[in-house]
Amino acid sequence: MKYLFTILFVLVAQLATQAEIKLASIFTDNMVLQQQSSVPVWGWAKAGSSVTLIPSWNNKTYTIKANSNGKWKLQVETPVAGGPFEISISDGTPLKLSNVLIGEVWLCSGQSNMEMPLRGFKSQPILGSNNAILKSKNSNIRIYTVPRSSITTEQENSKPSPWKVAGAESVSSFSATAYYFARLLQEMLNVPVGVINSSYGGSTIEAWMDPETLKPFKDIKVPGKKDSIIEKSRTPTTLYNGMIYPIVGYGIKGCIWYQGESNNGRPDQYEKLFAAMVNQWRTEWGGTQFPFYFAQIAPYTYVTPTSVNQGKKFNSAYLRDAQRKSVAQIPNTDMAVLLDLGEEKSIHPMHKEEGGTRLALLALAKTYGMKGFGYASPELDTTAVDGSILTVKFKNAGNGLTSFGQKLSQFEIAGENKTFYPADAVISGATVLVSSPYVKDPKQVRYAFKDYVVADLFSTEGFPISSFRTDNW
Repeated sequence: MKYLFTILFVLVAQLATQAEIKLASIFTDNMVLQQQSSVPVWGWAKAGSSVTLIPSWNNKTYTIKANSNGKWKLQVETPVAGGPFEISISDGTPLKLSNVLIGEVWLCSGQSNMEMPLRGFKSQPILGSNNAILKSKNSNIRIYTVPRSSITTEQENSKPSPWKVAGAESVSSFSATAYYFARLLQEMLNVPVGVINSSYGGSTIEAWMDPETLKPFKDIKVPGKKDSIIEKSRTPTTLYNGMIYPIVGYGIKGCIWYQGESNNGRPDQYEKLFAAMVNQWRTEWGGTQFPFYFAQIAPYTYVTPTSVNQGKKFNSAYLRDAQRKSVAQIPNTDMAVLLDLGEEKSIHPMHKEEGGTRLALLALAKTYGMKGFGYASPELDTTAVDGSILTVKFKNAGNGLTSFGQKLSQFEIAGENKTFYPADAVISGATVLVSSPYVKDPKQVRYAFKDYVVADLFSTEGFPISSFRTDNW
């Protein structure tokens, strides 16, 4: 009899649990919702049941019926930044979210350089991180990590994970790039900022894309639903299925992206994949052209004797150049250049604060309209040849260029024979005059176009100019 009662108790408990309202994993206490927007809130309840939602900022009642699968989604109007607030949700069984803020929300995605926690990886430090962790307590910064998930089918929900308030214990294990980005945004905007980290070390860009978007790329094989996943971070669509699809639609202001290292060697394809992915994500978030800022991969010695034999484009400068060209091809985007932050023997630069800060400066200037400060690297504009001198003109260099006292040593020029020679380079305002005694009639120029290189050309505000080439050889 006792055994029978135990079984009945378990069954009743299970039925009660199934009947209880459930929110998607990304909706928890301490979350941030995008201000002055209509943001979706969704979850599951008993099929056909009526679900009500009441936010404390306006006490308005939102009501909807769960569909035949029990899923429901409500659009909720948010006020100007503020809080904390509460949200009450019920289908007869009440549920309450507490300490909710209204502010600015950004999605942060990519591979290991986005995933790298503020405390650093084992034996791979981040400069200044201990002091940053110590001083990180800030109730107006909230952080959320989408748990790793690589799977061949689209997931309705991501694995459980809580929103956390910024503080030493929470930020130490959170994305350093995303944290530094959020920290500067919060300081300058003086509103709550929430950052969602959905990244996976070693991932290729195609792992973050859906099957439909990948159809034009015939050499990329999309796995079937029952296929095994050999490489969790590099199998097409699998990270999208487990880590992006479950959060699609969550109210965001924009996205920052730090990825590309794992696509090194496929620069021409990456240029097309990147544009396709950005368009896919924007479409899924309602067709808005939300800002999409990304970090250019930093210099590092990718090339080995083995990879050299597989083709010259294993030089990562080609991938950096594909990223550089993407800025002109994708609307409402820009790139944080990291050419001065690379490390010859580590793919994970120690200088994460500079990267996160540069991404934040792009957002502050281009998304939030703040003015009076430098926020982006000068860009290649035009070239002209006068005799043996090739002049390179740069745009967005209003205060001119500088090498900060270094000799410019990263320029090369070539003539009709397509052989590049090291060149002398002299700064003149927003231009650089390039020449070589070995090239009497220069046709093309390259700057810092090597696998590992140390930048020596900057704006006067300290933003490095990206490596580039004018040829297509």
